[in-house]
Amino acid sequence: MGPHPAVAAIRLAVRRVLHDILNDHHAYGGPGRQPFGEHPDRTVERLPSPLVLVACSGGADSMALASALAFEAPKLGVRAGGVTIDHGLQPGSDLRADEVALRLRALGLDPVESVAVTVGRDGGPEAAARDARYAALDTVAERHGATAVLLGHTRDDQAETVLLGLARGSGIRSLSGMAAVSGAGGRYRRPFLEVDRQTARKACMVQSLPVWDDPHNADPAYTRSRLRHEGLPALEKALGKGVVEALARTAQLSRDDADALDAWASQAEASVRDAAGLLECAKLYALPPAVRRRILRRAAIEAGAPAGSLFARHIEEVDRLITGWRGQGAINLPGKVVAQRQGGRLVIRQG
Repeated sequence: MGPHPAVAAIRLAVRRVLHDILNDHHAYGGPGRQPFGEHPDRTVERLPSPLVLVACSGGADSMALASALAFEAPKLGVRAGGVTIDHGLQPGSDLRADEVALRLRALGLDPVESVAVTVGRDGGPEAAARDARYAALDTVAERHGATAVLLGHTRDDQAETVLLGLARGSGIRSLSGMAAVSGAGGRYRRPFLEVDRQTARKACMVQSLPVWDDPHNADPAYTRSRLRHEGLPALEKALGKGVVEALARTAQLSRDDADALDAWASQAEASVRDAAGLLECAKLYALPPAVRRRILRRAAIEAGAPAGSLFARHIEEVDRLITGWRGQGAINLPGKVVAQRQGGRLVIRQG
């Protein structure tokens, strides 16, 4: 008799990602190495087994992910470890992190680390916690030479991310949600983006895996929490079941479109710069708005504007220097970057 359908679903999702990781590992020789085509003397057999870490909070999603990784990795010759982050935002968080680390070791994962971080204030509590968490995960992955870090974001998380982007009036890139593969060198992998939250919780229950429910996830002070417990249920009541699946599908379609537009902008950028490398307004004006604004955003970031602080309204103001030129002055952007039109050229630099 096979495993419970929920357990089978999470294991299949992880198995597929591990196969992708192995293919990348064999093609490129591991983290930071050159492709085998540039080193004909290397063989796949000489490579050490890749190490894959799971980021685990102790919640149902990440515990289900950890259990699936512990089951599938040995069968594929992959080393599997885990890391849990103590954000220090709640009393007893250090003890809870140690308990999660014990659970990961009990699953057979090794190495396992519990890492305490200091959460700042930039961008609000949710963004600051996320920044601190990813910085810690990067450090742990680099210290152990991990090929990849698995994250437990589910299809429900993806739907919430799309709605948050929609509420902000963001562009298509924001509506594309979370990528299945992200980070430097494709470090972060999200196997559960096509698995719903209920399946992950059911998998934990049938395997008798203890889970911890973060009270922040039910705290109405947090936007995502309100969306999860009030917004999405209201949408499903008004529109019927299937909203989560539709939003997740929208994310993938938006990502495909955004990737295509990014590639177009990358190819077009050289054609709108003069011999000195300055952007020519007339040539920018001739491009489709979606392509032109991508070029402007990239130029602003290269000049020193922080990507996380550069919003659509900033780029729209810069775009008016090209499409609605009436002699207006310079546009101030985040990071003390200034954009201004000079003699038919768009100059974006540190102010």
